Amino acid sequence: MVRSMTAFARLESSGPTGHLIWELRSVNHRHVEIALRLPDELRSMESEVRNRIATRISRGKVDCTLRVDCTSGTEAQIRINEGVARQLIVALESVSRLLPHPSPINPLDLLRWPGILETRAVDVDALSVTALSTLDRALDQLVETREREGEKLLAMVLQRCMTMTTLTLAMRARVPEIIAGIRTRHAQRVQEIAGTLDPARVEQECALLIQRLDVAEELDRLETHLSEVQRVMAQREPIGRRLDFLMQELNREANTLGSKSAHVDTTGASVELKVLIEQIREQIQNIE
Repeated sequence: MVRSMTAFARLESSGPTGHLIWELRSVNHRHVEIALRLPDELRSMESEVRNRIATRISRGKVDCTLRVDCTSGTEAQIRINEGVARQLIVALESVSRLLPHPSPINPLDLLRWPGILETRAVDVDALSVTALSTLDRALDQLVETREREGEKLLAMVLQRCMTMTTLTLAMRARVPEIIAGIRTRHAQRVQEIAGTLDPARVEQECALLIQRLDVAEELDRLETHLSEVQRVMAQREPIGRRLDFLMQELNREANTLGSKSAHVDTTGASVELKVLIEQIREQIQNIE
């Protein structure tokens, strides 16, 4: 299964413990790298979060953010300590009687007084269970997105592999004709320069030249590497690094093909192969 390393997932969950929002972003990276941003009260589950992400993501940089609102649960989260509030009001009224022009009591000022508001303690254990369960579902979304994007990358890579295979087969069919043309051209040229040379020696030199310019071996290796690319693309394990290595090998053979070229068709095929290989290389940088 081909997976892209570029994806995004966002999942919300509400319950008695509060409202949670997970946001996961992943981009391409040589290794797996996880950046976490968790609320202070849930720092204790950082290790578990990393483990769960690492079991689902084998390669790529993942930015993981959790936002929690514990005031939105089904139970009342904020209570007023009425006893303290009444004592404070009595004290304020006593002070007001001593002032010539007292101001009315502002309720917001009362709420700011320490001890007036009572916030229910957060159940960290229950909140952690909910957060981890929601994380698993968010990871499901992220992986599904990576797989959908991977299908598009797979189609693109296979299409270009087919084009390269067609080019390679066409070149293989032309090799005998190209070699015969090189042989005739160089033999005629040598005879024009020195008609008294030994024909056997001329034939030997032409054979050595043709051997140096023969591209059959490079075409064999190109076909082998292209078959391996298609085999690797069908695997379910992470394949990005192996594909990157195969692109290096394909590019090496295409360069050799161009350097040994003694015919315009071989040169053109080498250039076209390198263009296709570079197009694949750019895309597999996003493959897990």
